[in-house]
Amino acid sequence: MARSHLASRGQQLGSRPRLLPWKRPIRALLGAVLTLLLSLHPSPALAASGEAPVDPPVLARAVDQMEQLDRMRISLASSLEGSSEEPTMDTMREVCLPVGKRAMAIGKENGWTVRQVASKYRNPDHAPAGTQETGVMDLFSRHPEITGLWEPATAEQGAGVNYYRRIDVQASCLACHGSRDSRPAFVKEKYPNDRAFNFQPGDLRGMVAVFIPEVQAALAAQASDT
Repeated sequence: MARSHLASRGQQLGSRPRLLPWKRPIRALLGAVLTLLLSLHPSPALAASGEAPVDPPVLARAVDQMEQLDRMRISLASSLEGSSEEPTMDTMREVCLPVGKRAMAIGKENGWTVRQVASKYRNPDHAPAGTQETGVMDLFSRHPEITGLWEPATAEQGAGVNYYRRIDVQASCLACHGSRDSRPAFVKEKYPNDRAFNFQPGDLRGMVAVFIPEVQAALAAQASDT
């Protein structure tokens, strides 16, 4: 069975994180298991004032939603395996865009902000926003055993927490993210400042960043969308 880790820090990003390992449970049990872990091992940073600003069941739901999103990404990317045809813009619409749309839908459904982040980005909108995201990307790159971690929201974000879930490169991703010279023509044309190449399977591709506001702020955000 695959092994995953949840890390929550009370230390600086540059130091070795404290890991909370568990064997990946079946989907139906994920939320309950994570809720128990969070109640037994709260993040020192989040618990500094006595309790986290977001309920553990909400945190558990965020993890479950991001696991589903990652499975969707891997499944769609696998459609490129064994193909001898060069990917086109239509390929991107079929393989990549559905993941981005689903991420946006998850955010809207829950009152969260969900975005894709990468240091070696193709779309400049996916560049790390601020020192926290840059630091988490660095942490993920140095600790491939960490699947996801929590951070307190930044001052600019307000009350809440951030959940970061790593994205690793699959072999099928190399059709568009392999060597610089082997990139499809549409990538070279559409993204002249592209940085998302020269990856190998298992490399860190980026992460999904989820900002979860405290309950009242989340309710207000959902109400404004209705």
